Amino acid sequence: MITFGDVVRRAGGWLPLIGLAGLVGSLGTLALPTVLGHAVDALITGHSRGVWVAAAGVLIAVNVVFDVVDAYAGTACVAGTTAWLRDRVVRHVLAIGPARAARFETGDLVTRVSGSAVEAAQAGPAVVTTISAALPPIGSLVLLAWIDLWLALALLIGLALVVAVLRTFALRSAAVLVAYQQTQSAIAARLAESLGGARTIAAAGTVGAEERRVLADLPKLHEHGAGTWHVLARSSAQATLVGPLVLVAVLAAGGLELLRGRITPGELFAASQYAVIGGGLGALTGVFSRLARAKAGVRRVGEVLATEPVSYGAEALPDGPGAVEFRGVTVRADDAVLLEDVNLSIPGGAAVAVVGASGAGKSVLAEVAARLRAPDEGEVLLDGIALAALDHRALRTAVGCAFERPVLVGASIGDAVAAGREIDVRASARATHADEFVGRLPDGYATPLADAPLSGGEHQRLGLARAWPARRLLVLDDATSSVDMVTEMQIARTLTDDHGERTRLIVTHRAATAARADLVVWLAGGKVVATGTHDELWARPGYREVFG
Repeated sequence: MITFGDVVRRAGGWLPLIGLAGLVGSLGTLALPTVLGHAVDALITGHSRGVWVAAAGVLIAVNVVFDVVDAYAGTACVAGTTAWLRDRVVRHVLAIGPARAARFETGDLVTRVSGSAVEAAQAGPAVVTTISAALPPIGSLVLLAWIDLWLALALLIGLALVVAVLRTFALRSAAVLVAYQQTQSAIAARLAESLGGARTIAAAGTVGAEERRVLADLPKLHEHGAGTWHVLARSSAQATLVGPLVLVAVLAAGGLELLRGRITPGELFAASQYAVIGGGLGALTGVFSRLARAKAGVRRVGEVLATEPVSYGAEALPDGPGAVEFRGVTVRADDAVLLEDVNLSIPGGAAVAVVGASGAGKSVLAEVAARLRAPDEGEVLLDGIALAALDHRALRTAVGCAFERPVLVGASIGDAVAAGREIDVRASARATHADEFVGRLPDGYATPLADAPLSGGEHQRLGLARAWPARRLLVLDDATSSVDMVTEMQIARTLTDDHGERTRLIVTHRAATAARADLVVWLAGGKVVATGTHDELWARPGYREVFG
């Protein structure tokens, strides 16, 4: 979890510099009217006007320098905090695992990383800027009181109106900004879905319908965006109206005091400038808007970081054949039970086929076995050690996974198979019959992944090659469904004839794969119906129906 205060503190050493620049700028802004007032009086009396004009020039130069410092420090602070937030969110998304990450749409996660993180990173500078921006109006009130109490009273009445405007703006803008970001994320999520299924959409001739589906919330986004600008415009207009009224009130009071001889012409000039500065409190609507966006960004980033990651322990894996045991494993999602009280012992070194109708819980069982999803109840043990107690590196070295739709990551084919590990890429590819087509590519394993024309079956073979180096347990979730029949038979033979070197948990829809397995686990409705060999289970009509 992350809070607004955490993001502010992360800004670190930049905030004092931003605060110093804001303080010096505020003091310079407050000092300038007094200096110019003295210059006016000196011009009237003819005494020492050059000194005051020079002092005014110095103050202006100092303000310019610290404005530049403030701009540089603010930009650097936001850039550094954004990088930190994005790194933290991406790492956390990977740590929570695919099951928990599925609570967020892909497009929504992208907008939280790309957009919300930038807004959240504004938190530190926004807080300092808000404080700095409030100093000149408050200082103007104090300095007007120093010149004349009636002038200060005129300004105070105007400031009360401006504060009321700002309070209303802060309350309205926060809700509108959150609604805008949520709608934007929904559109991004649907766009990501469409891009992933672009070929299917084109083949079905439903491009127009898909455009309407993706952009269905565009009017709502426009409404929220217009609402944001409406709130900002209304508050700015109100604040802008108050500013001249404050100036008129101060000048009227100042004119009367000048006629009475209580203030000098230079003090009247200074008072008019302080009235402008005080009335400029209305410009804080922009500052408050920035603060509201930062709070909304922190909230959206915090929702991701509040999701509990998959936990790991510190234990090493002892020597063993790769025996897997499920003890009372139950997995839920929302109100549905995906696996219910699964108790299962898988002998080490066995080839185990997991079969069942669609929705039986096969993929969930595979995810739990590979520690990609934590069970809500019960535990899974590998060679007598609970997966949750294993060190992360030990677990991922021992267990490998391949999926129906593998996502290949890396600059080249070789990188996609190696996945950052020191392994024999070619040996893994040969074992999964991927070497055959990789060898035909112009640059072989050095072929850029983006330039490799891969079919669905070739994708699956590379995904299988990536998982192949697993030392203790190989989990395959329908990982050869797109491979041609001859190659699938060759891979199946390689998998089932692994000479007991490791355990293989194979989710399959094919009777031939189940027939070659040492053991078959038959699932239905999230429960284990029966276990045994394919020949033993074939006598049961319900089992035969699994294969159509």
